[in-house]
Amino acid sequence: MKCNMDAGLSGCSMERVRRVLVHFCQDGAAQPAHFVQSITGHFSEGGEDEVEVGCSLEGNRFILQRADAGRGVALKRHAFCPIKHLSVTENAALPLDVRQRGVDVGVATILQTANQKVLLTRRAKELRIFPDIWVPPGGHLELDETLLDAGLRELQEETGLKLEPEEGSPNILGLWESVFPALLSRGLPQRHHIVVYLLLRSPLTHLELQASLSPSPAEVSACLWADRQLVSAVVSDPGGENHDLQRSVSVSQVSADGALSDASLPLEVLLSRTPVSGPDVERVSTGTMFALKLWLRSLDDL
Repeated sequence: MKCNMDAGLSGCSMERVRRVLVHFCQDGAAQPAHFVQSITGHFSEGGEDEVEVGCSLEGNRFILQRADAGRGVALKRHAFCPIKHLSVTENAALPLDVRQRGVDVGVATILQTANQKVLLTRRAKELRIFPDIWVPPGGHLELDETLLDAGLRELQEETGLKLEPEEGSPNILGLWESVFPALLSRGLPQRHHIVVYLLLRSPLTHLELQASLSPSPAEVSACLWADRQLVSAVVSDPGGENHDLQRSVSVSQVSADGALSDASLPLEVLLSRTPVSGPDVERVSTGTMFALKLWLRSLDDL
């Protein structure tokens, strides 16, 4: 089904026009999603936190629609997603400029090496949103970009790694509904995204790519190459035993001037989960764990 791109344009602010936003395809028309609207909940019949959807990028609008089972991509939110639990009172307390933002689109690149490792980066502690959290390279989808363009651009801007479009064999692993702050106990929602996790397969090994690694210290404070065993441990249930893993993981620390140095990170940091109360901690983001599970599944499918 192709949506009418002119539908829903009236009433959209100029701010919305300058950004790529999530739209729903309903009755052949593209309608913008509201900031306080749960995207996953829109498609779930009984309040499920994971659904299958069809997605397309048309006219600078990221359009989601219902998909038959087995023919779409996974869209998921966490059970504690703030938008899911936002009360009428909390909704009314949101500043007007926040409620009018719409739902943004981000692209995160799962870069798979020839020897089946993936690149994770730790967000700089100075960043306002999710500082010190381990994620793949990624950021906002900009106007007139394809998903692949955005994934390659963010990869290069954050890590210095440049892949040619024909090298990556891009594949959408899944979509994650991301809200910041991650818990209502930490404050009312300020950002609402659908993150597209894009799998790119490099013909080079992680050692070959490491030689060209040049992270931006303004965005990245450390990098690591995670193999299948480490990823399996990260996405496993909390409290599970990992007898075959060392207690620390080798990472590349990024200095203020961008220089790299070898360092070790306690494994328990990567196994941490979002605290149910209090401030956040260094950990792998919940959305990243969702994407890494899908990555492991893609390896099994191969």
